Amino acid sequence: MNSFPKNERVADAVAETPALLSPGHLSNAPKPLFEGPNWDFTTLQQVHDAIEEIALGELGLDVYPNQIEVITSEQMLDAYASVGLPLMYRHWSFGKRFAHHETLYRKGLQGLAYEIVINSSPCISYIMEENSMTMQTLVIAHAAFGHNHFFKNNYLFRQWTDAEGILDYLAFSRDYISKCEERYGIDAVERVIDAAHALRDHGVNRYAHRAKPNLNEELQREEDRRAHDEANYNDLWRTVPTGTKAPDLTTEEVSDAENRLKLGLPEENLLYFIEKRAPKLAGWQRELVRIVRNIAQYFYPQKQTQLMNEGCATFCHYEIMNRLHDKGLITEGTMLEFLHSHSSVVFQPSFDDQRYSGLNPYALGFAMMCDIKRICTEPTDEDRAWFPDMAGNGDPYGTLRHAWANFRDESFVLQYLSPKLIREFRLFEVADDNAQPAMRVDAIHDELGYRRVRSALSRQYDLARREPDIQVVDVDLAGDRCLVLAHSVYNGVQLEEKTCQSVLRHISELWGYNVRLHEVDAATDRRLKTHEVTAIRA
Repeated sequence: MNSFPKNERVADAVAETPALLSPGHLSNAPKPLFEGPNWDFTTLQQVHDAIEEIALGELGLDVYPNQIEVITSEQMLDAYASVGLPLMYRHWSFGKRFAHHETLYRKGLQGLAYEIVINSSPCISYIMEENSMTMQTLVIAHAAFGHNHFFKNNYLFRQWTDAEGILDYLAFSRDYISKCEERYGIDAVERVIDAAHALRDHGVNRYAHRAKPNLNEELQREEDRRAHDEANYNDLWRTVPTGTKAPDLTTEEVSDAENRLKLGLPEENLLYFIEKRAPKLAGWQRELVRIVRNIAQYFYPQKQTQLMNEGCATFCHYEIMNRLHDKGLITEGTMLEFLHSHSSVVFQPSFDDQRYSGLNPYALGFAMMCDIKRICTEPTDEDRAWFPDMAGNGDPYGTLRHAWANFRDESFVLQYLSPKLIREFRLFEVADDNAQPAMRVDAIHDELGYRRVRSALSRQYDLARREPDIQVVDVDLAGDRCLVLAHSVYNGVQLEEKTCQSVLRHISELWGYNVRLHEVDAATDRRLKTHEVTAIRA
């Protein structure tokens, strides 16, 4: 899900004054697609077709079929609550999120996005009915073509998501959870989903590729599981006493290393391991864990490409709107309204501004896309030295399409951030060592400094550095069945005690037995701290 933000600041927008036209020229000038703020569905279709002609024919974009839906502010708040997905199962956290956003919106403390776009085929774009026709034009260019192209072509989305199957899978998930609530009770279902939600960030595959969920396979697997349970059910098994040792899961002759290899340890995906190995989970509970895990995987590429995704969409809508204006298809008033909104979106507050909250992904992403276009068409000597492969190649849109398809935020910044942009954004590197009494400026605007700044900034977009690296490292299924996790600690940053204990309780809820987590220094393998949660016995 991606959204285009409401304006929060009035920024200056300067448009070039068009050359005066003679009466003869005026009679031959194309008629604008619309005038004024009002819109209807016929006008939306005409604008979409004009944008499509530019996007596909002139920018060379490759998009999924578009499905544009007009919604109210209430429906937009509902889309916020369900993380933008058009079909979603019921859960109390979504209602809580809806109430939070609605309260802020009604009090005027928060605006709503102009649109939300879904990574699916067809690509669904929700646009607000309150938007003016100018804003409808802008968000169609931004979402239905900019984000759409990025979703379809970036390698992370191609590798990790199934745009054609996600809507069917969401419908299956919603219906399955609803049936579980009817059969097992809302409270029982909610406990499993609560615990799985707490582990969503640790329920994705970051490296090894597993098959994407397929609806037909999901339905067949569920049917096979149900048939197996029915075929093997015998009420007499309730009366058979259970021993203290698990039956033949391991033997004394098998080494610990072989056990871990058999279990696929270490395992980075906690939800996957719990789904496959948790001793006490029933089949329907495993399916709930799987549903949460698959939806978390759907959002995984978006977390790694926010800068590029928003930069791509913003660059596309800027180019398309300017070309519509050059062709006489939108008026001067429309162009001024567009520039007013666009300049507000790409506004970057300075570090001493109370609105500063880091680098604006719209600002840096758009600036980098424009800079790549400049380097391809009007390079300087500095550009030729830093980017010899693309400087002056005369193919800016082909170069951008290659970047959009083959990079994520971290690698994109490391490859394409230019010294010119480093100067314009006034970036420099500061070393903040808590063992030293003062901070030190480590990189300034010189040859070495540019490279160090670029490298330091790219690391800030590395998801592996922003999220804890926690893996399943051991479990004795024949003994006490305690699940052992390890957190690799980088730069001395350990887990917050209260949050850690809370999440471990959720893991224990799913696993059914004790859970132990060791914090280990990534550089020395020295154990720094141990957290443990005891399972609540039923």
